[in-house]
Amino acid sequence: MSQQLLSRRLFLGSAAAGALIPGGLLAELSPPQTPGVAAPDEQIGAAIGRVDEIVGGIMTRTGVPGIAVAVVHKGETVLARGYGPRRIGETAEITPDTVFQLASVSKSIGATVVARQVADGVVTWDARMADLLPWFELSDPGLKERLTIGDLYSHRSGLPDHAGDDLEDLGFDRRVILERLRLLPLAAFRSSYAYTNFGLTAAAEAVSQAAGMDWASLSEQSLYAPLGMGSTSSRFADYMGRENRAIPHARSGDGFAPLYQRDPDAQSPAGGVSASVSDMAIWMKMVLSGGQHEGAAFIAGDALLPAISPQSISSPPGSADARAGFYGYGFNVGVDPSGRVRLSHSGGFDLGAGTCFSLIPSLDLGIAVLSNAAPIGAVEAIAEIFTELAQLGHERRDWLAAYQPLFAPFYVPRGRTTGQSPPVDAGPALPGDLCIGRYAHPYFGEVEVRDAGGELVLAAGPEPVLLSLSPWDGATMVFDFVTENAPAGSRSTIEFEVAGEGPARAVVIELFGEDGPSRFIRI
Repeated sequence: MSQQLLSRRLFLGSAAAGALIPGGLLAELSPPQTPGVAAPDEQIGAAIGRVDEIVGGIMTRTGVPGIAVAVVHKGETVLARGYGPRRIGETAEITPDTVFQLASVSKSIGATVVARQVADGVVTWDARMADLLPWFELSDPGLKERLTIGDLYSHRSGLPDHAGDDLEDLGFDRRVILERLRLLPLAAFRSSYAYTNFGLTAAAEAVSQAAGMDWASLSEQSLYAPLGMGSTSSRFADYMGRENRAIPHARSGDGFAPLYQRDPDAQSPAGGVSASVSDMAIWMKMVLSGGQHEGAAFIAGDALLPAISPQSISSPPGSADARAGFYGYGFNVGVDPSGRVRLSHSGGFDLGAGTCFSLIPSLDLGIAVLSNAAPIGAVEAIAEIFTELAQLGHERRDWLAAYQPLFAPFYVPRGRTTGQSPPVDAGPALPGDLCIGRYAHPYFGEVEVRDAGGELVLAAGPEPVLLSLSPWDGATMVFDFVTENAPAGSRSTIEFEVAGEGPARAVVIELFGEDGPSRFIRI
């Protein structure tokens, strides 16, 4: 029997065979399915009964304003609840039907959209990007004949970490961002891992082109509508049009405040889904059943299995006693201390959303946790506590305390002058007429330094974002810069290169790029 066929048989039988393991049932499981500990129904029921307590404790400790939770087990939604307000200071409460922005949980949902196209014969996971989206290229021409949908969905294309996110921050659209990815250096193909929203988005764009419609319409017609996920959409406008929607809350001092609204349409397949936990429950049940919905085949198991199977090593072990982490096609895949496989993903917008789900296929058990607050580890802690209680019957550690340090770096302001005052011996600022002008960069495009009523401003992006420039030291000025990838308090330098007495011939901007300063040439 081929390994692929063996894996498929193990997958299709796991939910039915592995939910309980008393006595002789262990003998019915194949070696790769055998867990380390039993998880009887009463133990799982006790974990479900503690969800209110778990959520309340985490909300009290963190100040997260609102959360929604859904739990599914054995093909049923056994819990769907909302906690807290949709917006701080208002009375409207979160319900199971409140719609949240899912951020990167969108990747897993989108992977099932692709899996349905695979099942229907529209594409394969190994379909070449060159055949489906011929205008999309990477910097190595030799990859054109090899790059596949699966390479991009498993983050093994060689693109740098979060490639293209910096262009999205400046307001560029999907097509421009995907075209400019060809300008970025690459790591080793298929033997390196780097998480890329726009690499995955390129693959989804290729699938939608093959299907003959845009990604949001494909998602709606092939997944959301047939499953009855009536509150789910891959369009930002649909989210904004929902009356019952959670308002994003960013970090503010020691708490949260509704300061920003993230529009993720450019990376919709990777981060643009919005949904309620009621809809998430429908989706989780479909995945846990191996692609079944209401007793009928919805996605063929052999089309879904590659997505929820390891394709890349996402977290190499740091020591001999550490478990490795893997990425499938849009799913995290790992092994819990119980010996059970877990499928999961987290999502976060620093501007105001934190989400996650965890699925234990052998128990036919899943939980989704959605919040209207920037990610700090709260939703992950809730999911971890619940799945640990279900599998082991007790909590082994303080999971919030374990997760919070992993998220703390997201909120460290960027920029070498952050928190500082100009040097006491600062040189005189350059005359404004030497700075004013247009400058170009092959990746970031054009920027312009303008005079705005006696003040210099930097205009960047296709619909220019205006950033006020302040003197710092001689030819160096600074500007405040807050985006999804530059938290509040970030400050960038802009250095004007001058030669003799003429105008600046170039500017070097510190914070646009993820990998260091970028030099723009006067045009």
